[in-house]
Amino acid sequence: MTSTAEATRSTQRRIVRTLSVAQIFSGLGNGSTLALGSILAVDLSGSEAWAGSVNTALTLGTAVTAIPLSRLALQRGRRVALTTGLAAAIAGTFLMVTAVTAQLFVVLLAGSFLVGLASAVNLQARFAATDLADPAHRGRDLSLVVWAITIGAVAGPNMVSPGAVLAGWLDIPPAAGPFLISALGMVVGAAIVALSLHPDPLLTRRALDGVAHTPASKLSGTWQEGWRIVKQHPTARGAAVAVIAAHAVMVAVMSMTPLHMQHHAGHDAGNPDTIALIGLTISLHIAGMYALSPLMGILTDRFGPRNTALAGLLTLVAAVALTGLASQNMGSVTFGLILLGLGWSATTVAGSTLLVASLTPAERVPVQGFSDATMSLAGALGSAAAGPVMGLTGYSGVSALAAAVVAAAAVALLRLRVRG
Repeated sequence: MTSTAEATRSTQRRIVRTLSVAQIFSGLGNGSTLALGSILAVDLSGSEAWAGSVNTALTLGTAVTAIPLSRLALQRGRRVALTTGLAAAIAGTFLMVTAVTAQLFVVLLAGSFLVGLASAVNLQARFAATDLADPAHRGRDLSLVVWAITIGAVAGPNMVSPGAVLAGWLDIPPAAGPFLISALGMVVGAAIVALSLHPDPLLTRRALDGVAHTPASKLSGTWQEGWRIVKQHPTARGAAVAVIAAHAVMVAVMSMTPLHMQHHAGHDAGNPDTIALIGLTISLHIAGMYALSPLMGILTDRFGPRNTALAGLLTLVAAVALTGLASQNMGSVTFGLILLGLGWSATTVAGSTLLVASLTPAERVPVQGFSDATMSLAGALGSAAAGPVMGLTGYSGVSALAAAVVAAAAVALLRLRVRG
């Protein structure tokens, strides 16, 4: 028994290392899309009403494919699911290049949708880190994989300038270059997963639990199955509500920030310094999302996932209060975006850990797919709604609506705590 436990711990350490290194490269996937998405959408569509469409397509891609990737993981293991998702995302980056080169708005949306699979992979990777984790260290292991995204994700938005240089060498539009760099990063990430994620953590977990030969019908991984399980567990419901609300608010506010900063710049909107400031702001926001995730994991293991998730929601309230009340001060907006990332990090790490802890091993994968799909769909709806809301009420209106959503989620989590 002791030798089996030690072997499992050794395997888990290797899995966390592999996933972490892969995340560094695959994290490049969304950065360029986040930094340039709303600007390209307006340029190619000719209307600011479509400003949130690229980020909507991006998050829809994650939402629609999260459950199929979970079902693939149930059938073939985490390695096959993760590499398949990254392969589709790589194809998406080349569609983005085509869209920018040919000035095709529909192709831009199609490419964004496929690039969204990189996010679905990143989300599933964090749960893959918990398949063999010791219960006392789930938060730590999950957060380490989330943290590994930091390097690629922060670098992604800053690929605008190097990407423009690359585009010049290839004689394509400057905005197309960053997507080629993203593609290269995801190719490396996919290769690491395909070659090094051995043994497969999910298949190993099922073998240890004696369910390696469970019929596929009993492990369908459908949205309906995930919802049915969540309804039966109040703690899982609370965790899901926190994660979903945090993601919807983060995507809505973040996706409108580049356009707001461009508006604020006025006649200098096309100035390279303005574009660089937008890239820096999004990079700092993404750093807030990922850089301190190991700390969030430690806090989760130390003070409990429910308390840490609640602290994350309160940080989100502070973030959108700052972006809403000081929207004309770009320094305040940038700081608000950092807080937005930190609040998302705490809520996502703690909420995901709480979700895993509240379920049996057999229930986890279907609910993980349900949670990832629902949070991504909420993000897509948040991004889609943010454009019209910004058109009607401005950036402050988007922040006010976000504050209301987060406050409602915090109340739900507090009620769960009182009952629990």
